[in-house]
Amino acid sequence: MQQHAKGRPLPLWLKSGRVQTGLIIIFILAICAIFAPYLAPNDPNEQNLLSILTPPVWADGGDAMFPLGTDSLGRCVLSRLIFGARVALTVAFTASIGAMIIGAFFAHVAGYFGGWVDWVIGRIVEIWLSFPPVILSLILMVGLGTGLRNVVLAIILVDWTRFCRVLRSEVIVLRRRDYVSAAQLIGFSHWRTITREILPGTLPLLITLMSLEMGVAIIVEAILSFVGMSVGSETAAWGQMIADARQNIYEAPFNLIAPIFAIFFAVFGFNILGDGLRRTLDTRLTQTERT
Repeated sequence: MQQHAKGRPLPLWLKSGRVQTGLIIIFILAICAIFAPYLAPNDPNEQNLLSILTPPVWADGGDAMFPLGTDSLGRCVLSRLIFGARVALTVAFTASIGAMIIGAFFAHVAGYFGGWVDWVIGRIVEIWLSFPPVILSLILMVGLGTGLRNVVLAIILVDWTRFCRVLRSEVIVLRRRDYVSAAQLIGFSHWRTITREILPGTLPLLITLMSLEMGVAIIVEAILSFVGMSVGSETAAWGQMIADARQNIYEAPFNLIAPIFAIFFAVFGFNILGDGLRRTLDTRLTQTERT
């Protein structure tokens, strides 16, 4: 009865301070993205030409209607920051999941079968990784065109190789385990062996890589929107806000600081979550720390 009253203990990864901090940050961003129309004090695209470059509310000349001030077109900075979280999180989650699925598939195929299959996939990954990721994303966007869907597609096409390269080594290690050999001797098909015996072993690493990739995706989207290759001007995006604010950096420096801090806050959240997951889910690392 006493054990039942206490309830089931928290998983080890949820006890990590890093994981908890990362989850809190991501939860805050998710609330902003989901409830943006209710949290934003103003329409993010509404232009108030009588309140151009208004400073934040705590500065001289600030207006309570615009808590973080306005940009060069009189648009509310706070409202654009809140709505910008929608673009950032949409790209982070969809691009990371897409890159994870493709990268994990090729990593498991290459690591499990080995031989010429591993060689071909390995060479493709090496060639793809030889290009700087941001430059490659820009080149792909020129061919694909602007738009949120194409941004997600470009990030997936560039970053699946990150998953493939790291996971392949883990699959090779797991493939040599006794329980995998036993499954093959019993007569399990290749697909069943990979999904039932190998995939559960690579899942912790896969989750960690995906959380880290989300931070990378946010940075890439910000760069693409900064150069005008992401969403249109009618959609608020953090990179676009930086591009607009740099023209008035001396008159309204906070317009530049606010989106930069938002990007830092989001990337920090995903990175610290990934680091916390790596420390708690990687059994080899936890064993080393214990010794």
